[in-house]
Amino acid sequence: MSRIQSRRKFLISGGVAAAALSARTARAEGPDSTLSRREQSTRTEGFVTAKDGAQIYYKDWGKGPVVTFSHGWPLNSDAWDGQMLFLVQNGYRTVAVDRRGHGRSTQSSEHNDMDGYADDLASVIEALDLTNATLVGHSTGGGEVARYIGRHGTKRVAKAVLIAAVPPIMLKSPSNPEGLPMEVFDKMRTAIFADRSQFYKDTAIPFYGANRPGAKVSPGILEQFWLWSMQAGLINAYESIKAFSETDFTEDLKKFDVPTLVLHGEDDQIVPVKDSARKSAKLIKGAKEIYYPGAPHGLTATLQDRVNADLLAFIRS
Repeated sequence: MSRIQSRRKFLISGGVAAAALSARTARAEGPDSTLSRREQSTRTEGFVTAKDGAQIYYKDWGKGPVVTFSHGWPLNSDAWDGQMLFLVQNGYRTVAVDRRGHGRSTQSSEHNDMDGYADDLASVIEALDLTNATLVGHSTGGGEVARYIGRHGTKRVAKAVLIAAVPPIMLKSPSNPEGLPMEVFDKMRTAIFADRSQFYKDTAIPFYGANRPGAKVSPGILEQFWLWSMQAGLINAYESIKAFSETDFTEDLKKFDVPTLVLHGEDDQIVPVKDSARKSAKLIKGAKEIYYPGAPHGLTATLQDRVNADLLAFIRS
């Protein structure tokens, strides 16, 4: 090999190594410490470092007023793509986060609780310097939004939207006799520990209401539920069951002081409407309520166009 060829090989290999090191550093430190505001504004995805060092993935599409999205259990931010693209097409900036342990975020063995989820959301909102944002949460994500407002207030929040959300509290107790008994959640934990893949396939059916007469749910929708669910760490999915079922959001909901939309399907087999949305709406001052007759828990997919229209109308109002 000639001296020129040897030098060219050295430069190429050195450049590749430097680029790889730069990429790892950017991911480890997060956009708040490595990117300028201009660079942040042109990113479509990235990672933010949480307080405990966990890497929280986010996707950031479009420009305009900000709408953030918090997903349900045990999915990830891809579950919001139908809403995000629609809002981008209507002039909004959309930011969705993979909850810790789900999707592309760190599978942490700590802080798999609502306080941890809310603080991770706060880390992303602060790192991207989001203000006047509409916070949207589905199912467990609705609890995340509620706890965020309870812990961090509404100084960066313009509006909130709770879709098929778990608050005020799912678990049955003397003070919440309409709730679901602990046995329901114990069976979920046993099932995902024994065979989570099959459990997720089975859960997708009532999640989207595919077990109801006349339901039109494609195999693709059921398969994507399984795909997204399998990306969650087992420990994270397991511990999240306690977070979404036993957390009491009553005091968080009382702190809502921004316009709020509560939207729920009346045939929700996962989070029954009578013990969730209807109670939450009474705790949130001035909440706007929309209920879809016969709609399932996964209504953001099965009734995507209707949800999108109601969401846009509320944000614009």
